[in-house]
Amino acid sequence: MMTMPTILIVDDDAVIRGLLFDLLSEQYECNTASTAEEALAFLEFETYDVVVTDIAMTGLDGIDLLRRVQRKNPKTPVILISGKGNEHNTDSFLEMGAFAYVKKPFTLDEIEEVIWRAVASTA
Repeated sequence: MMTMPTILIVDDDAVIRGLLFDLLSEQYECNTASTAEEALAFLEFETYDVVVTDIAMTGLDGIDLLRRVQRKNPKTPVILISGKGNEHNTDSFLEMGAFAYVKKPFTLDEIEEVIWRAVASTA
């Protein structure tokens, strides 16, 4: 039996977290975290095929999480999402090693396609 790809969804916005979980949990094994710290606790015990994280969160932000995921599991694609108007940083996010940057509000098709590409890149 094929195992489902695993995705860690990290966002301090419960609505976005729930939306992404509902969208993705049909095709993927999903865990959610409301903070980068909570995500790091998951990452201590679990390896994910893809990490999707908001950038702007209290405590550690999505960039900190990206750096830590890269140190621990350099092959894990990290998708950054943000509604804070960071478009001018898109190139630097990709240079930092993010798999993709998706601006809120995104369409479900858009985020699904980016996640599908990220999962495919690890296969």
